[in-house]
Amino acid sequence: MNNVTEKIIDVNSLNLKKGDLVKEVEELCGENLFGCYQCGTCSAGCPFVDDMDLSPDEVIRYVIIDRKEVLNSKTIWLCASCYACAERCPRDINITKIMESLRQIILRKNVDKTKIVNIPKEEKESIPQLAFVCLFRKNVG
Repeated sequence: MNNVTEKIIDVNSLNLKKGDLVKEVEELCGENLFGCYQCGTCSAGCPFVDDMDLSPDEVIRYVIIDRKEVLNSKTIWLCASCYACAERCPRDINITKIMESLRQIILRKNVDKTKIVNIPKEEKESIPQLAFVCLFRKNVG
């Protein structure tokens, strides 16, 4: 996996106190992140893990140890919400909800990395409609 290098949001501007990231995520998603024992089953079943800078189990670990740079990870935006991770998790942790809650934390700061107007018309016509619907759901919440 690559290190998280691209900066989407200044994580210090979130005004989260030490340890608040996990509380915020758990409040938004309703999942117990401390139930994850880092077996990696979620990452093994993820169809997009090769394109992610952090694997799904690393995302959970970053949140638990309060590494706010997880909010700059492209992984949370690449998650297709296919629920493969949630179905395979031996601890019944819905990682898709965790990814969604991380996106919500960023979107509440009005950070939108996707600019639909910048996509050329020819490309828009070739992209499946479902891809746009999923994108808008992620960005609207």
